[in-house]
Amino acid sequence: MHVIAGNVFAISDAQGDIEVDPQTPVGLFAYDTRFLSHWVLRIDGERINALSRDDMTYFETRFFLVPGAASHYVDADVSIIRHRSVHDCFHEKITVLNHSSQHAEFTVRMEMASDFTDIIEVGHLRQRAVQISADSASQRLVLRYQRERFIRETTVRSTVPAEVDEGGMTFRIRIAPEGKWETDLHVSLTIGGEEGRDLREDLQSHQQAVRTGMREDLSEWLDRAPRLVAERNGLEETYRGSLADLAALRYKPLSYRERVPIGGLPWAMGLCGRNGIITCLQTMAFTPELTPATLRMLALMQGGQLDDALDEEPGKILAQLRYGETGAFGDRSSALYYGAADTTPLFVVLLDEYERWSGDADLVRELRHPARMALDWIDDYGDLTGDGYLRYQRRNERDGTINQGWKDSPDGIVNAHGRQPAFPRATCELQGYAYDAKRRGARLAREFWGDPAYADRLEREAAALKDRFNRDFWLPQQDYYALALDPYGEPVDALSSNIGHLLWSGIVTDDRAEAVAEHLVGPRLFNGWGVRTFATGQRTYNPVGLHLGAVWPSDNALIAAGLRHYRLDVPAARIAGGIFDMAQTLGGAVPEVIAGYERSLTKYPVKLASGGRPQSWSSGALLMLLGTTLGLRPIGDNLLVNPAVPEGFGRLELLDIPGRWGHSDAYARDRSTEGQHRPRLR
Repeated sequence: MHVIAGNVFAISDAQGDIEVDPQTPVGLFAYDTRFLSHWVLRIDGERINALSRDDMTYFETRFFLVPGAASHYVDADVSIIRHRSVHDCFHEKITVLNHSSQHAEFTVRMEMASDFTDIIEVGHLRQRAVQISADSASQRLVLRYQRERFIRETTVRSTVPAEVDEGGMTFRIRIAPEGKWETDLHVSLTIGGEEGRDLREDLQSHQQAVRTGMREDLSEWLDRAPRLVAERNGLEETYRGSLADLAALRYKPLSYRERVPIGGLPWAMGLCGRNGIITCLQTMAFTPELTPATLRMLALMQGGQLDDALDEEPGKILAQLRYGETGAFGDRSSALYYGAADTTPLFVVLLDEYERWSGDADLVRELRHPARMALDWIDDYGDLTGDGYLRYQRRNERDGTINQGWKDSPDGIVNAHGRQPAFPRATCELQGYAYDAKRRGARLAREFWGDPAYADRLEREAAALKDRFNRDFWLPQQDYYALALDPYGEPVDALSSNIGHLLWSGIVTDDRAEAVAEHLVGPRLFNGWGVRTFATGQRTYNPVGLHLGAVWPSDNALIAAGLRHYRLDVPAARIAGGIFDMAQTLGGAVPEVIAGYERSLTKYPVKLASGGRPQSWSSGALLMLLGTTLGLRPIGDNLLVNPAVPEGFGRLELLDIPGRWGHSDAYARDRSTEGQHRPRLR
């Protein structure tokens, strides 16, 4: 059970208790540190059990509980309500209700502790010397950890008298017949830097506004987004749920005043370059305000030097930003890390796409230098073998990311027989991203930067890359593109979902697009819910392997958009329909990844424990698929609507779509409901 608000989140069990599990990130976390590792409520020494839970908003929930075993529930004389919320702090109101006709006395105990673990270390805990200060007079318990300039502090206060000791707070209470007792427990979090100063002090005015107006903030966020009217049952609720999840997954990096999307719960609760860029691309027609802040933040953190420990290079766009102890002291390369080969071209893609939707020429001019540095990086540092292909090889051999595309698990890039290619590796989708970045950079240079010569050069380079790519990556006997090239130019012949990203980038020649589509929705890749990351029939295929057979909504959203780019409407609608079926079948936040088992085999999507939920690029995937279904595309100052609605969706209306045109509406209907023939695969 979780509550979340930006970078502050709490994960507990069904009763609301927090107890450390070495393999699970339970606790109260903020900026990559666990501030509470133990938070257990007892009544008269007994643990309490859940009756139900009311998830009120993403940042607020209530637990309804009774003490004792299940057999006692019917005749329970006492019940407990835990009302929990997070914002810049953690707040819990405990209410004990006496249902008897007699006075009742209870001992209420809240056990409290913190290990101040870096979230990166969950599963590999180290012992930390935590200083504890208990003060019954002020109703306060302070837990503190310090390592040189790195200071983290948890302060718990009660609104009613308590016996405070180093292990928590005890309340000895007497409740009148049919009466109640309450206390508010307020947990404040201190992130200390130089001289013990709280690094969030400059954010306090904003966070006070958040604390008093989070409901209004959520309401305004939902109101600003387009309104969906759908005949299909539950689709409107799924849509609004995705918007609410995206609202929850916004945070303000320290010393930055705008909110940007974070990766998601639990492992990626920070700025992740790839996730942030993809999320912005997915949500352009729905929540465009995410994009300018994200572009500016990534430009601010753009690489400016060669640093092997950080995999940093001039012009390179950030992979992730962390605030935990291990990164602060260089124990791991997790604080500021640039080990991603796709974020840099995608930065240019996002800048151009945002201007197409918004008409914000000022931002394009403002970010001219970072965008040109990113384009230069593709050739100056990304072409590691001089063959004109974007490649990656980590500089940090100790703990740098091995695979630096979106399939970043260590075993994610293999051939059909399970052999891993040598480094540096040129995965196919990276070439598509580089091609798209050069084309879009040429438009920006010609129309906004006043540099037609540079635009001509980028266009020539893009055309040459497309020709070269279609010569070297195409596997004529298999009729699809190779997953990658090794450093010697030999193709990695695995069939994977990466070929769908090629359609999205536009690097595929028109005469090969249909063959690519047939593989994507064929039985080896498509499992009924979506496209697998890795096709069946290959040696290392694994339906529960993150990048060797599982299904990712974010991956599928790009694939469906790519299919529609080539007017392959039927397979695009099939993929969109499968992902929406998955999301509605599971209910709640869209998972990051599900197993690749055949839909006919499991009947129910199988979530993988290693995947997070909610995730920004999973929630954003549903929005992108909705936009793809409606065929939304900016054409000058107008919005093009060209629907391809999955069978069974009925009528769709998306109202007040924001853009350079002001606001516009889109209408569509499932053609099968009108008795029309489905369009054939083109």
